[in-house]
Amino acid sequence: MFTGIVTELGTVRALETTADAARLTVAASDVLDGVRLGDSIAVDGCCLTVTAFDAETWTADLMAETLQRTSLGSLAPGDRVNLEPALPVTGRLGGHIVQGHVDGVGTVLARTPGERWEVVEISLPIDLARYVVTKGSIAVDGVSLTVVDAGTDRFAVSLIPETLERTTLGARAVGDQVNLETDVLARHVERLLATAEVTS
Repeated sequence: MFTGIVTELGTVRALETTADAARLTVAASDVLDGVRLGDSIAVDGCCLTVTAFDAETWTADLMAETLQRTSLGSLAPGDRVNLEPALPVTGRLGGHIVQGHVDGVGTVLARTPGERWEVVEISLPIDLARYVVTKGSIAVDGVSLTVVDAGTDRFAVSLIPETLERTTLGARAVGDQVNLETDVLARHVERLLATAEVTS
């Protein structure tokens, strides 16, 4: 489990692709502290498993499902990525409950700068719209954010200076793709209500 609070920005060193998979290598520092094989690290909101590491980099395998459902397949050497290690049992839940299971990909539609913040509008796959509500939580490229406006095919978030400076969202341009994870609690409630209707 993750919280959507980015630990550091990593740099893609390599993305080696095959017919239906890929191997991603990322340069990092903080997330390598105490890392072990099999640990989970979220890359732009996608939970990946550490399969190799050294003093400066770590590597993960990307299956076809990951490449189809996320934006990770379009990464290139030199790209910056948001990194967050899995939350320890004793850790602080600073954002919201994030699984690292990307639900879909959105596109940055507009950026409106304010005096010290910026409102970013992002497209939303229609099948995910029912899970996104104003004042609710959403993870965008692994960053825990509060929805300031929700529509049927788009939503808006307001980025504070800390988010603009310490995550990739500060540099995302109109047309860029971002990974989206909706609130898992909303999905569970929907399932429970549907099951209750069937059994009643």
